[in-house]
Amino acid sequence: MTTKIAFVSGGSRELGKKMMLATKGTLLLVAAIVLATTSFGQTRWTTDKNHSQLHFSAVHFGIAHIDGVFNKFTVAMTSEKEDFSDAQVEMVAQATSINTQMEIRDNDLMGKNWFDAEQFPVITAKSTSFKKVKGKNYRLAGNITLHGVTIPIVFNVVFNGWAVTNTKKETAGFTVTGKVKRSDFNLGGTPLETGVGNEIEVWANVEIGKN
Repeated sequence: MTTKIAFVSGGSRELGKKMMLATKGTLLLVAAIVLATTSFGQTRWTTDKNHSQLHFSAVHFGIAHIDGVFNKFTVAMTSEKEDFSDAQVEMVAQATSINTQMEIRDNDLMGKNWFDAEQFPVITAKSTSFKKVKGKNYRLAGNITLHGVTIPIVFNVVFNGWAVTNTKKETAGFTVTGKVKRSDFNLGGTPLETGVGNEIEVWANVEIGKN
């Protein structure tokens, strides 16, 4: 009877050791999965420059709109969620790439009276939140820095959908719209002095590829 009890006790100890090792192994596996999710969960998206445009429009003497684009700009987005509701967005545009299809006007806009592109070569916008409103509609809040001045902005965003394009990447398309006031950035003279409206419409059609 004593020998039998000793045998069972030794087997239990051995079984207990195996169970402890198995438990430790499971915990290590779970920890590794959590660490991987935390470290690598964010997905980065960057601009498809050939299929993205950044536009602006200003009223001229109250009777017509003069439109332009920035030929050089980039958008970067990081997000963990598939619906982008936690996205962080950053845009950088080169002030010297302004194009209104009139060289004299473009040179004037790049000069000291307007963008002063030599001293302030880039325009930046960085999100503080990217919230889903309803369906494919989002609201982007953040800060824009232009002409050495930073102010908060809120733009509307429409998520246009997904596709695998000729870049061979999973690609998302967005349309961004909003308005800014020149006077907030000390950009150019008054509408009476320049003939250019104070409120500027801004919109962008952007395709960003998954990296």
